[in-house]
Amino acid sequence: MHVFVTGGTGHSGPYIIPELVAAGHEVTALARSDKAAATVSALGAKVRRGDLDNLCGLKAAAAEADGVIHVAHRQDLLPSGGIDSVAAAERQIMLAYGEALEGTGKPLVVSGSLGSPGWESLGRPATEKDPTLPGGDMYKGTLRVRNVVETTVLGLAERGVRSSVVRIPPIMHSTTDNAGFLPLLMGLAKEKGVIGYPGDGANLWSAVHSRDLASLFRLALEKGPAGKSWHAVGDEGIPFRKIAEAIGGRLGLPAVSIPADVLMLPGYFGFLASLVTLDLSGSTLITRQILGWEPAQPGLLEDLDNGHYFPAG
Repeated sequence: MHVFVTGGTGHSGPYIIPELVAAGHEVTALARSDKAAATVSALGAKVRRGDLDNLCGLKAAAAEADGVIHVAHRQDLLPSGGIDSVAAAERQIMLAYGEALEGTGKPLVVSGSLGSPGWESLGRPATEKDPTLPGGDMYKGTLRVRNVVETTVLGLAERGVRSSVVRIPPIMHSTTDNAGFLPLLMGLAKEKGVIGYPGDGANLWSAVHSRDLASLFRLALEKGPAGKSWHAVGDEGIPFRKIAEAIGGRLGLPAVSIPADVLMLPGYFGFLASLVTLDLSGSTLITRQILGWEPAQPGLLEDLDNGHYFPAG
């Protein structure tokens, strides 16, 4: 299968491209710069120069391919237009893919978020059947964009596109993770001299290794039915306190509770305060049953013990 991939130089793209190539697929990856072109070429992909704001170019690339994996994001619009601008732009990208792939039955697999605003009230792990919900306040802004994108993508199934969404948990870990949630927590811990957790830290968070995530994108591309959401979850629910304690142990810093009555005040978590209190656990039963996905990489706590997040010196 000839696959068009966006986001090839992000956190997940450098794992998705080799996964596809190893499975015998031909990959063409979008590259905005010479540096990006060199990176995706080294990963085994052909290079298509272009930008996410060139909808005609994206449509042409999708039409020429046998399938599309889209993991790029328009975060460049945040400073000038805010979250609504990002949502509007990304929705237009999905609609452009829809025009290119309409009636073909070709796959379109797009990244989403496991952590939809409103899921915190479920009282159970979110399942693949739980719908995306309308967005909310500041922290939920990014998730709101993903909700708009997810809804649009899944709706393309009615237009003859084999579209699906891979929902990614709040923590994606790997040996190359240098800008995700874990490095952010570690940076806060070093700055404050302690690693914090909200209240009793019993709220559950999910996580996935980037290599396992890549294998799920491949499976969704190859055999995922239209109009479905998949959960890329290796660890379905780890208490936030355990994550904090694992980081603190490695950094030689104490893990401490941040009381609920001060959590929302300017202080330890800052703009993350609304996020860290949530229960963001997720079930993978449907994903495993339908796609046969089985995570094979180290879980989050084991990966923290591997040491690559804490280089000597």
